Amino acid sequence: MPTLLRIDGFRFYFYSHEPGEPAPVHVDKGPATAKVWLAAVSVARDIGFAAHDLQRIRRLVDAHRDAFREAWDDFFGT
Repeated sequence: MPTLLRIDGFRFYFYSHEPGEPAPVHVDKGPATAKVWLAAVSVARDIGFAAHDLQRIRRLVDAHRDAFREAWDDFFGT
């Protein structure tokens, strides 16, 4: 699970094996977790995040989307 970014208590990462899906990024903070699609910056699922945290997550993913996608492509060779 390569970590892409740690900021404001959030940890952004991706799993090394998620075949057949569009590129996602996972986010954890404490016990809360979410999965966010990179292409549309939309939350695929979340457990335990408040609405304001999800807003912050979407803004952070949008701001770092190119770097996240580049890391995804480098890791998977796409």
